[in-house]
Amino acid sequence: MSTEETAGPAAGAGLRWRRVHPVTPFVRGWAVIVAVLVIGSQQVLDDVAGALEAAGEIGSFWWIVVLAIVLFVGIVFGYAALAWRMTAYAVDDDAAHLRKGVLFRQQRHARLDRLQAVDVRQPLLARLFGLAELRLEVAGGADSAVAIGFLKEAEAQRLRADLLARAAGIRAGKTSPARPSTADAAPVPAAEPVAGVDVPVAPLAGDTAAAPGAPGPAAETSSVGGPAGEPEDAPAAGEDVAPPEAPERPVYEVPPSRLLLSLLRLPGLWVAVLFLVGLGVVVAMTGSFGVLVSAAPAVLGVGGYLFQRFAGEFGFRAALSPDGIRLRHGLLETRAQTIPPGRVQAVSLTQGPWWRGPDWWRVRVTVAGYGGAEGSTDESQNVLLPVGPRSEALTALWLVLPDLEVPGGPDETLALLDEALTGDARTDRWFVTSPRRARLLDPLSWRRNGYAVTGRALFARGGRWVRHLEVVPHERTQSLGLDQGPWQRRRGLASVALHTTPGPVSPAVHHLDADEAARLLGEQSVRARAARAHAGPERWMEARQ
Repeated sequence: MSTEETAGPAAGAGLRWRRVHPVTPFVRGWAVIVAVLVIGSQQVLDDVAGALEAAGEIGSFWWIVVLAIVLFVGIVFGYAALAWRMTAYAVDDDAAHLRKGVLFRQQRHARLDRLQAVDVRQPLLARLFGLAELRLEVAGGADSAVAIGFLKEAEAQRLRADLLARAAGIRAGKTSPARPSTADAAPVPAAEPVAGVDVPVAPLAGDTAAAPGAPGPAAETSSVGGPAGEPEDAPAAGEDVAPPEAPERPVYEVPPSRLLLSLLRLPGLWVAVLFLVGLGVVVAMTGSFGVLVSAAPAVLGVGGYLFQRFAGEFGFRAALSPDGIRLRHGLLETRAQTIPPGRVQAVSLTQGPWWRGPDWWRVRVTVAGYGGAEGSTDESQNVLLPVGPRSEALTALWLVLPDLEVPGGPDETLALLDEALTGDARTDRWFVTSPRRARLLDPLSWRRNGYAVTGRALFARGGRWVRHLEVVPHERTQSLGLDQGPWQRRRGLASVALHTTPGPVSPAVHHLDADEAARLLGEQSVRARAARAHAGPERWMEARQ
């Protein structure tokens, strides 16, 4: 539910401002209270004896404590209600607008031609009320995201479809409230996957039957209304009517059992178990339980990280649609991400020794706006595949680079990818690797360190203990750097770093021959400049119209 508001003189001509859902103050207020309770619990665990002593001293003044709690809750919810009253959003063909603030008024604009990702986020309490928050990630720095919330889930889904359509270059029309069905939407463009990679194909919304032999469940329909496909809140005549949500094809899904087994194989879990066993032995020998209290923060930290990763990546699903890559995941807080075409800056595939047996890989991406390691509180937002076999990892890479192919056809492309994931200097055909004199600086990985170039992207490979492969599309190379320390200069070596937007993927090629590194620096600069000159428009559907 959202209420309309008449635009004032300073609001901008032609904008129809809307308020977020009236239950928003309750949801945001409880989030603040829960955060205070968590901080208070941590303080109590750090000093249990002091907390018990303080509780005994104020026992006779319990009514003051109750009054203070009631006053605090009233202030929190009162401020949240006032903030809701001052919050409104509007959308036009060029930007999404948000104004908010009680003491300091803000008005933010997210340019749709710079839109990097659109997320529909549902915290646990918001899910109970059927609400969702729409978060727009744009290429403009760490604090450039615009969050519109909370809205009814159906309204948030429609707003997401509207924003993606406008960002693609499809203008909203002013028509009657009748909404076209998703069966009339443009089909997902067929792209040939990498050879040897099975891409499950399910029917699109509106199809009556799956393709012959297509495994997997049927794709989810995109309509959010009743059986006839009508939206819950039909717009009045003359209002902008968004195009229907684009259909999608499911690509892969991570079963909870595989996710749980992958976490059980992590070495951090077994270190924590050994630590707990050691604590148990110390308590049994000394009879002192104070050691357990002292170790509680560390144990809770490890357990919290594992649970956060499991809950954040639970039910992970990936699908492909004309408006980009769609990802859905989450146990307590659900998130539905949409990454438009061409917005991924770099891809990373990693495999630790604990995943070698089943040949599992983890795929992460850098998307402008998500940030990554710095200031990021949700690691799962940068994940394209939490854990999966090699075929699914290559499918995830294909989602980002569907036109990744080398001369010689699909078989040669698959051979290149196998070499990139597990090869080294003794069997390489495409990769340029570190010379033998680099073994003193990197005795484990010098045969793995190297790079390969195709017409579409650069591959940077490394790691013997933890294998990693970074793939950077040429047009996403922002700048390059050549690093050479004193020991590298002495042995005629240098490293090349490829700079993209900030994120979890940091591509680099270590310990190359100095002349080879200089040649790579010059040639990749030319390739990046040429690729940017031929890149498609930011509004990706304009190229098809």
